[in-house]
Amino acid sequence: MSILVCGGAGYIGSHFVRMLCDQGDDVVVADALFTGHREAVDPRATFYPINIADEVALRELFEAHDLQAVVHFAAYSQVGESMKKPLDYFENNVAATLTLLQVMRDFQIPHLVFSSTAAVYGDPGNEDLTEKTPPRPMNPYGESKLAMERMIHWMAEATGMTYMSMRYFNVAGAWPDGTLGEDHRPETHIIPIAVNASLKSRPFTIFGSDYPTPDGTCVRDYVHVMDLVAAHLLALSALQKGAASSIYNLGSGSGYSNGAIVRAVEEVTGVPFPVTYGPRRPGDPARLVAVSQKIRQELGWTPQYESLRAIIESAVRWHRAHPEGYSD
Repeated sequence: MSILVCGGAGYIGSHFVRMLCDQGDDVVVADALFTGHREAVDPRATFYPINIADEVALRELFEAHDLQAVVHFAAYSQVGESMKKPLDYFENNVAATLTLLQVMRDFQIPHLVFSSTAAVYGDPGNEDLTEKTPPRPMNPYGESKLAMERMIHWMAEATGMTYMSMRYFNVAGAWPDGTLGEDHRPETHIIPIAVNASLKSRPFTIFGSDYPTPDGTCVRDYVHVMDLVAAHLLALSALQKGAASSIYNLGSGSGYSNGAIVRAVEEVTGVPFPVTYGPRRPGDPARLVAVSQKIRQELGWTPQYESLRAIIESAVRWHRAHPEGYSD
């Protein structure tokens, strides 16, 4: 099967591309390399360094390949940045997705797996989040992803395309052998920042110490990147077998505070590091924890790396092997 992966040079996309290649699929990657890395793209995939907002280039790609499905990871994804540059997020995320959907419609692509986010839920307080929790985004990033979900829904209603929207919680970890991993520039995710603080004696700041949580720091649900991309394979397979369109949460169901992340990283590396506390970041809810029973029951998703320690161990393995990240 020929599959287009938009954003396939990014952290999550590159793991998914390798997994697809490993199972023998014909994989086409479109990535403008705004935040991705060419080095991370599996050499077995066909790579196009294009922005999916470029309709002419996108149509040429679709004409060159007999695509049966699209998996869409491409997006800006930083909450704090979205608060400062909201229009950039709507342009890059929503407008580019509109172009992608128009081209998919014209080429009659039957299936789409979409990378969404728990940020669509906003701040639910102490409530664990199910797919029935009403979405109330509290930042432009979450708002842009919700708009993308709604566009996909209404296109599917009009055309008969089927889709699955995967609402991620906090993705972390790396390919088990340490050959793929997380390398954002600048890095804003707590686990790689904490790992580098420990391994490189770098300063580390926790933003917010007065949240209504047990230790005053934000609580998040962490899912291993390998389990996340495995869920996308299940979604793609289900669509090909005739499954109806759906939305799924992807998380572990366990919440860990930022303070707990620091302690877990120190335990894995054996190297303590000093922590300072800064003000809250705008747009950060106090607690986001998933209920992911729906995808477990309907698609048979069974995470293999559920413990926080397993996630951090794989991240440490990647960062020790690639202390400066990718070379490009």
